[in-house]
Amino acid sequence: MSFISRGFTGRRRKEEAPAGRLPPGQYDVGDGFPVLSAGPTPHTSLDRWDFSLRGEVDEGRRWSWEEFRALPREPVSVDIHCVTSWSKFDTRWEGVSVDTLLTEVETAAAYVLAFSDGGYTTNLPLADVSDGQAWVVDTYDGEPLDPEHGGPARLLVPHLYFWKSAKWIRGLTLTTADEPGFWENFGYHNYGDPWREQRYAGD
Repeated sequence: MSFISRGFTGRRRKEEAPAGRLPPGQYDVGDGFPVLSAGPTPHTSLDRWDFSLRGEVDEGRRWSWEEFRALPREPVSVDIHCVTSWSKFDTRWEGVSVDTLLTEVETAAAYVLAFSDGGYTTNLPLADVSDGQAWVVDTYDGEPLDPEHGGPARLLVPHLYFWKSAKWIRGLTLTTADEPGFWENFGYHNYGDPWREQRYAGD
């Protein structure tokens, strides 16, 4: 079994991308949606799924699938940009704003470490997942999110490279210190701004 799934390369479209929406070094993947992951795809039944806030919080918080689905939901239409150079425009998701989840806790944290089934983690500044910039989504294009794209739920942080939008998310650990996640420990950039081509450490 390959450690890295297929899809780290793709076909470039010949058509022009919408002006001002394609970061440098990217191409429009069009109708495609490459599947990229490290390791096998987890399959967690909904009766065993939960989402937690833990770490630097006054009291940890946990939602079952039913409780999560009952939270206020938002439709989200955004462009996404993968570090492997493909971009996809006008993707349509639905889920819960991270702001909604964070209202449940008091914290002095400045960072979060997203954690997922399968052991994947990725780190982000708290400021980048708040103020309407990030969601935990469970629906794509009007349908339940496929496991290959991170279902039943994934993080969505569209202003950063897509590896920051952790698939199969199970929660956020809030921290006062920045802790590199999976790809960051393998040499990817700690922040990952596609408009600044922050692909790898030192970019």
